[in-house]
Amino acid sequence: MPATLGVPRAAATDETRAALIPDVVERLQDTHDVQIRVASGVGADAYHTDDEYEAAGATVVNDDDAWAANIVLTLAPPPPERRAALSSEQTVLGLLSPLDTPEALADIAQQGATALPMELVPRISRAQSMDVLSAMSSLAGYRAALEAALRLPKFFPLMSTAAGTIRPASVLVVGAGVAGLQAIATAKRLGAKVRGYDIRDATREEIESLGASFVKLELDTSLSEGDDGYAKELEQAKQERQPELLRPHVAKSDVVITTALIPGRPAPLVINEGAVEDMAPGSVIVDLAAPNGGNCALTEPGTTVTRHNVHLMGPTNLPATMPVHASELFANTVRALLDYLLDDDGTLAFDFDDEVMDAMCAVHHGTIRNERVRSLLDASTA
Repeated sequence: MPATLGVPRAAATDETRAALIPDVVERLQDTHDVQIRVASGVGADAYHTDDEYEAAGATVVNDDDAWAANIVLTLAPPPPERRAALSSEQTVLGLLSPLDTPEALADIAQQGATALPMELVPRISRAQSMDVLSAMSSLAGYRAALEAALRLPKFFPLMSTAAGTIRPASVLVVGAGVAGLQAIATAKRLGAKVRGYDIRDATREEIESLGASFVKLELDTSLSEGDDGYAKELEQAKQERQPELLRPHVAKSDVVITTALIPGRPAPLVINEGAVEDMAPGSVIVDLAAPNGGNCALTEPGTTVTRHNVHLMGPTNLPATMPVHASELFANTVRALLDYLLDDDGTLAFDFDDEVMDAMCAVHHGTIRNERVRSLLDASTA
């Protein structure tokens, strides 16, 4: 019997992405001995019909049958009732928030099942095509700049008209990871005057290569990058100084887009209330760190609020606002990952001598393998 890959419907109400699209279903069926079960309606919000999935070779089933597959592909941690129904023969693959909601992995382990969070794919050259976080972050950064331009009661570009000349908007992007760099590039294409800031001095060249200017603070951040390429949490004293040092740069910005995240930690505070008060009326802050509490002291995750005449946007799933391409990119990373991890018979090869599998297999047959997940769970029960 071929292995089964199930794609259930998303549990979150704001989720419009499909974890697989028909084109990727067809390619997986051509290269692997795997039976793909797609829950009816799974691609509706991304404009893919059940008939298209069937034509690609998938079997359209109900949601329960999708959850019963050997490998279950999901865009979020399974809800509690689904975690409780897992068996020891099953593997959950997808966006599982291992460092933000480790209790979901604990439940999966309790069932004797296996969990492969795609967030843990290592940042190495041969795994770039499997890096779903970068793919989704690029979409988020692009959309953040567009949302800011729509909300701002001003033009982004320089405008010269018979009625007068309008200066370009000033945009500050905090954090020069994938999302931040995409936000910088998009704001520049829209004609804004853009500045970028990151605690990692090494990002200066990337920021300036996009036509933005680099904001340099009088703050020692020499040890601010971890071995995994992500930013590390600053020491407490430096954390407290950073918002005040950024305050004048925030004050002269029409738009601030923040993207600073530390995996497994609350989002660092980079904009305090005083900085918001200093901004001109009608200014906009788009806080991409809202899912982890936000980089701005006044951010309310999942909504837009106005404080001190400044519009504060706290989106929690911007990629889902572009479901067609978000689904395509997500599905392509899944395909790359399965091409790498599946044996000829369609089963997952749990080779822990392999760097990719070793890094992303957080739970294997009920054992929590990832040290960070284990330490977070230990801390929560201490």
